[in-house]
Amino acid sequence: KCHYHCISKHITMVSKATAVTDVILLTEDKGCWGLNVAPGDLEKSPRSDPDPWEALHRHKRSWVWNQFFVLEEYTGNEPLYVGKLHSDVDKGDGKVKYVLTGEGATSIFTIDENTGDIHATKRLDREAQAYYTLQAQAVDRFTNVPVEPRSEFVVKVQDINDNEPKFVDGPYLAGVPEMSPLGTMVVQVAATDADDPTYGNSARVVYSVIHGQPYFSVEPKTGVIRTALPNMDRETRDQYVLVIQAKDMVGQMGGLSGTTSVTVMLTDVNDNPPRFTHKSYQYTVLESLPVQSVVARIKAADADIGSNAEMDYRIVDGDGPGLFNITTDENTQEGIIILLKPLDFETKSGFSLKIEATNRNIDSNFLSLGPFSDTAFVKVTVEDVNEPPIFSTPLSRMVVSEDAKVGTSIGRLSAHDPDNINGAIRYSIDRNTDLERFFNVDASSGIISTAKVLDREANSVHNLTILAMESQDPSQIGKGIALITVLDINDNAPVFAIDYETLLCENAIPGQVIQTISAVDRDEPPSGHRFFFSLAAPIAGNLNFTLRDNKDNTASILTKRGGFKRREQPVYRLPVLILDSGNPALSSTNTLSVRVCECDSDGVALSCGAVAYTATGLSTGALLAILGCIITLLVMVLLIVTMRRRRKEPLILDEERDIRENIVRYDDEGGGEEDTEAFDMVTLRNLNIIRDPNVRRDVTPDTPTFFHYPSASRPPYKSLPDNVVFREFIWERLKDADVDPSAPPYDSLQTYAFEGNGSVAESLSSLESLSTDSDHNYDYLSNWGPRFKKLADLYGNSDGTSVFS
Repeated sequence: KCHYHCISKHITMVSKATAVTDVILLTEDKGCWGLNVAPGDLEKSPRSDPDPWEALHRHKRSWVWNQFFVLEEYTGNEPLYVGKLHSDVDKGDGKVKYVLTGEGATSIFTIDENTGDIHATKRLDREAQAYYTLQAQAVDRFTNVPVEPRSEFVVKVQDINDNEPKFVDGPYLAGVPEMSPLGTMVVQVAATDADDPTYGNSARVVYSVIHGQPYFSVEPKTGVIRTALPNMDRETRDQYVLVIQAKDMVGQMGGLSGTTSVTVMLTDVNDNPPRFTHKSYQYTVLESLPVQSVVARIKAADADIGSNAEMDYRIVDGDGPGLFNITTDENTQEGIIILLKPLDFETKSGFSLKIEATNRNIDSNFLSLGPFSDTAFVKVTVEDVNEPPIFSTPLSRMVVSEDAKVGTSIGRLSAHDPDNINGAIRYSIDRNTDLERFFNVDASSGIISTAKVLDREANSVHNLTILAMESQDPSQIGKGIALITVLDINDNAPVFAIDYETLLCENAIPGQVIQTISAVDRDEPPSGHRFFFSLAAPIAGNLNFTLRDNKDNTASILTKRGGFKRREQPVYRLPVLILDSGNPALSSTNTLSVRVCECDSDGVALSCGAVAYTATGLSTGALLAILGCIITLLVMVLLIVTMRRRRKEPLILDEERDIRENIVRYDDEGGGEEDTEAFDMVTLRNLNIIRDPNVRRDVTPDTPTFFHYPSASRPPYKSLPDNVVFREFIWERLKDADVDPSAPPYDSLQTYAFEGNGSVAESLSSLESLSTDSDHNYDYLSNWGPRFKKLADLYGNSDGTSVFS
């Protein structure tokens, strides 16, 4: 028989005690290496002669062991002994060699090929790999022929407590409402331990609070954190940081531990009512504060936050109803008091308001802490400011007749100083609203009167802005409106509504209506227009046409006869008299032109007007008329040519000569014909000649002159100095322009200059050149020196050597 011994040294640490168990298993089967033995291996193994009794009693054996055990994290200096393999074939003579293969063979696990001892050469970590599967075999040392079948076994790494618990999801952040009852769940924490949970207590964890008591507690087995105190107040403290410990070995001594932090935030609930910091507030505003302006801001303090601190304000009482309003600023939760109507210091200088602040979102669980509202008093003091004058009626409506004379009083506006009831006021018209200056206002009384003749048809309504100014402070100006309506009078006669074009067919029959006419009137009588039509007296009894008044502001023109001929008379002109119904009534005569036309059978005009006259020859009178026109034209042409020759031709520079000197232009004084029409030129040439105002063409207005002489003692022109005569002349011309109705509506300055008698040079004016020849002799320029050489060359008479011909 072959006896095979498998020896396993099983080491188990229990409470730091080591038990060593040696198990020696004996088997009659040579395949004793492991759990599973291949049939082929059994056949290949050497056997002795079969024993009949042995054949009858042989049966398959089951191994009572299936693995070796080795402690992890071995820290010794020598290789760790795992176990021993031995075969009965091995007689100790060194012929049997043991071979180890599989996971970690040779690298982690070694076997003594002579003795079969297995050792671990490296530190093992169960958390990295919990077991290793190896194969062992006994072979002949010399032939390498297996003497035992290959067997497989497992080396299991036995766990030790070398991993502390870890909070994978930490640190934690949690929240719980303030004022929560005792035991309210906050959050659950969980720690994991990498050690073997099936072996010992290395992975059995318990929880505890090492920082955060007495506010919170944790369940040891589940890790559920709960409140340990009731009614924690967020307004007192809103954040807690807990340190939770997880310890293995069920918390026993020697166990490993890990910690994590849990930040607990107390969330807000509406447990605090709003409260005003003061029971009374006082503010001062100017009476000129515009409407919708902010008068004051007040705020009720609320220790809550977010929606729990939102509040609404309202005015529950006060002596200024409708004058103020209060709203909530959603960002700051302040109460904003707004002015709704203008303030008037003179009417009321102070107001008192009762303001209430109420929480918008009230929690019914905390009604016992209420009431969730508060009140305060606000006093608003109004300060006086210097206000502009105020009109008693901002809009005054007035009427004036169209035919009112200049200076007619229309109405009166009245304003007063609100700060000084007896303060003097001065009135004026904003001329931007009365550009044509139709009206005036008395500065002291405010009475409005006409300054020009009014025309309703040009402007029926005048909208004037009247300014009221304080005499003591002109910067304070009030404004009022005067709406002046111009009443209509019958000052416009009716006329044709349009320019009528009346056509009359030659084949017209008597009594035929050839035109219906109507009228318009620029006046607007209150009862409407009523026009009366008739033919003017000179042709009222004509034999060609008649007029029928239709009594509806229209009239019809009818023929009295037929058989009109264009050759006899191509056009008829009918004077139509139109009378309105005004008081007094006005009328006008309008001429209606009737053209005689050749018409077709349907009455459609084909050709109208005079018939062309064809003549076979011209009469003697016609020929003489044509000849006279031709002679007249010839004479006019000769006169024009003669005048052009007498005028000095313009000088033309030689194109080849490059002249770069400046060109100096000498113009005559005056503006030509316009100046000669504006004043008497002889007076300017002869200043010593006495002007007679009675023979002037224009009329000097009766206004003060530049020199204020009494009318009885005004000296005649001949006794005045020359310069005074000329100034008087200019002043009179300016007065003429001021009163000229055709002049523009702005001032203009006309300047008249002349050479005085005291000038050392002779007059250079060309005004007296009208009586002399236009060709002047400029030879004297050659005697004036080199400065005038160029003028002498240009205008002097030379012998033809000049560049000009």
